[in-house]
Amino acid sequence: MRFLTPFALSVLILSGCAKKEEYIERPVEIIYNDAYDNFKNGSYGKAAPAFEEVERQHPYSLWAIKSQLMAAFSYYADDKYDDAVIILDKFIALRPGDKDIAYAHYLKSICFYERISDVGRDQIMTELALKSFDELIKRFPDSHYAKDANVKRNLVFDHLAGKEMEIGRFYLNKGQYTAALSRFTRVMNQYQKTTHIEEALYRLVECYLALGIQTEAKKIAAILGHNYPASIWYRNAFDLIKSGNINPKYEPDSWWSRPWKHIL
Repeated sequence: MRFLTPFALSVLILSGCAKKEEYIERPVEIIYNDAYDNFKNGSYGKAAPAFEEVERQHPYSLWAIKSQLMAAFSYYADDKYDDAVIILDKFIALRPGDKDIAYAHYLKSICFYERISDVGRDQIMTELALKSFDELIKRFPDSHYAKDANVKRNLVFDHLAGKEMEIGRFYLNKGQYTAALSRFTRVMNQYQKTTHIEEALYRLVECYLALGIQTEAKKIAAILGHNYPASIWYRNAFDLIKSGNINPKYEPDSWWSRPWKHIL
């Protein structure tokens, strides 16, 4: 067994120490300005950790608060959304009364919103975006971020409805009418203000007719006609019912038959 001589051991220790990066505390203004220069130049990958260094070295300074948000935005701009959300969650938890707290919630929501995939894929980010927008609108309804959040929330809602429609059409094409009915009913009940509601009502008519439940088919078609009389889906529903020899008659005392009056 070989032993290191004292000289060799001292060289090894010194070489190991040389590899360790020396910590140098710098004035907060210099760290922040260096980070901001990278940010202005579009070097977001360098800017984000540099802004984090401000908080690490000067956690109780006013610069640290601004640097947190700048670091989060830099990560967002660099498409590192998870890193941005981690910082924003920390900011929201530790500084609930900060003047920029509404912005922190908004940026967190956008980090989810930017990752919403097409309706054929998993909708976890869509659901997280919806939840985050809802929280922002509830907590800060009068903030100027709430208006944009409302617009984007409606788009997210429409996206979720689109997912339900896609699954429903899949089951319908497979002849699994009960499963399809469940999906289209969910759109009717939970996503009434989306762009998918007219087709959802029409698909319900299809499902009920396929299942032989003619009364329900007529009722849903009547609802479609009452709310969307000019819709092509309404005309298709009427044609579908007629093709099945279910000729709806106008009955003044029946609420569900009234929408048919103008085409009977």
